[in-house]
Amino acid sequence: MADHPIEGMMDTTLEKIKQMVDVNSVIGDPIVTPDGITIIPISKVNYGFASGGSDLPVKTQPEKEFFGGGTGAGVTITPIAFLTISGGSVKLLRVDPGNSS
Repeated sequence: MADHPIEGMMDTTLEKIKQMVDVNSVIGDPIVTPDGITIIPISKVNYGFASGGSDLPVKTQPEKEFFGGGTGAGVTITPIAFLTISGGSVKLLRVDPGNSS
C-alpha cells in the first residue's frame, strides 16, 4: 500500500516541531555576567499537533484520487527558573508567574 498523503504531512509537522524544540529550549545556554555569575535559564516546553484528512469517492469520477488535507502544530516555551552558579554556590531561582517585578 502506498503512503497516504496525510503521512507526509504528519512527518513534516513532526520534523518542524523537532527543529523548533531542542534541548537548548529546555535548558538554555549559560550566560556569564561580568562579575563571574553563571545564569542558566530553565523552561517548560509544551507542544501539540493535529492533522486531518479526507478521501471522498465520487461516482462521477471513480478513477480520480481525492484527498483533503490539513495539519497544524503549536509550541509554547515558558521560563520556570534560573540556575545561578557563583563562587561554588548553586541556587535555583524559580520564576513566579504572578510576580512581574
